[in-house]
Amino acid sequence: MVQLPPPQQWQPATSRIAESLAAMADTCASMADLKRIHAYAIHTSLHRHPLVLGKIFRFLAVSPFGDLTYAHRLFSQIHRPTTFFYNILIRGYSKSSSPSQSVRLFNRMRQSRVNPDEYTFTFLLKSRSRMRLADLPPSILASDEIHSAVLKFGFSSHLFVDNALIHLYAVRGTPLSARRVFEETVGVDVVSWSGLLVAHVRARELEVARRVFDEMPERDVVSWTAIISGYSQAKLSREALDLFWKMTYEGVRPDEVTMVSVISACTNLGDVKTGRMIHQYIYENGFGWMVSLCNALIDMYAKCGCMEQAWLVFNNMTRKSLVTWNTMITANANHGNAEDAFKLFEWMTNSGVMPDSVTFLALLVAYTHKGLVDEGIRVFESMQRYYGIEARIEHYGCMVDMLGRAGRLEEAYNLLASMPIPSNDVVWGALLGACRIYGDVDMGEKVIKKLLELKPDEGGYYILLRDIYVAAGRTVEANEMREAMIASGARKTPGCSWVEA
Repeated sequence: MVQLPPPQQWQPATSRIAESLAAMADTCASMADLKRIHAYAIHTSLHRHPLVLGKIFRFLAVSPFGDLTYAHRLFSQIHRPTTFFYNILIRGYSKSSSPSQSVRLFNRMRQSRVNPDEYTFTFLLKSRSRMRLADLPPSILASDEIHSAVLKFGFSSHLFVDNALIHLYAVRGTPLSARRVFEETVGVDVVSWSGLLVAHVRARELEVARRVFDEMPERDVVSWTAIISGYSQAKLSREALDLFWKMTYEGVRPDEVTMVSVISACTNLGDVKTGRMIHQYIYENGFGWMVSLCNALIDMYAKCGCMEQAWLVFNNMTRKSLVTWNTMITANANHGNAEDAFKLFEWMTNSGVMPDSVTFLALLVAYTHKGLVDEGIRVFESMQRYYGIEARIEHYGCMVDMLGRAGRLEEAYNLLASMPIPSNDVVWGALLGACRIYGDVDMGEKVIKKLLELKPDEGGYYILLRDIYVAAGRTVEANEMREAMIASGARKTPGCSWVEA
């Protein structure tokens, strides 16, 4: 807690008091202390002193211990805020969960005829790069509009502004725009190169991205992580792992994002041997406390069939996120360990963690494997009724699978027919598969009619119904179904297999 002097010990010189308050605000570590400093400043009529106000405002808007709502209230009380105060608040929102506020502040800044500077555009571009396209209101500036404003105000020669522009286009996955800025940038650095690399990775132009990577005069953790993540996401997992080992050989320390991509590569390959090596590397290099890495390790071990190691990672975690619980519940459900999945759910809710749609999907899988249909139906209904979680297509697919395995085909059909969301060929296909198992010709005919509306070119559905007819001894209808498939030009989708050699 900050120690403020009593009024009788105030220095007579206002500047000395202001400097003291500014220093306190500069080293402040909590909102409680900041409020005491602010109250003291108001009491001494120094709350509008530029130095004091600037330090208080910076803490509120930028410090991880600050309060953006408080900062915005204070900002609205400032008479004619300068570029400095606009920049501080725009910077604060650029790191927050509401980055669009930065763009609104920039618009207000222009309307108030306050000139931006190079820092304004750096923070503004960072905010814009963090905003999802689907969430943008019509009034939000487009990327090109911000780019035009940079040129208009003459800040295109500033390296960190150009780098922020490259990064914005990179995040948007528009490599042509990113390259145009890159080629116009004077004195490009590793940040510029990394931005260009990310742009090609986001656009899934891995060959071009690799050429950029190989041409880089210097590589940092961002560039290494970008190319490794690109290969991992493209399921080119061996290439991703080879790059990771090369990265460590060159002495570049990976970060959390790098390691998640590397674990994902091991998961894609089903390569538990390399996965254990990565696990050892994580703990030897001090990454073991990171929740996201532990979650990825649990997922990897579970998908490689190593549930004992998955439990070991889970039990050793001192902090568990919702993703941690969901990953472990899903792992047990997929391995047929339904009782463990149910116990984990109870443990999770007793720990005060609220479930989400992923949790309930895992539970439905567990009930399906256990054959507990009525219990599964109750969970499906409670998800919406008591937790307010709307069922997605995956939940309906799981319910169809559950009912279909139990031979309750009519219930499955009625559930799909009454869905409040659009159905797809996958869920109806699951029901058709159940019709084949139970030889229900009448239901199969109803389902195939719906499937051919959704996906008329898929020949596999014709084949399934033909098999149902054959099993029922109705060879005439089976032959007619084959002829109908040929006449429609439908073809069966070829299967594929991912096997690690």
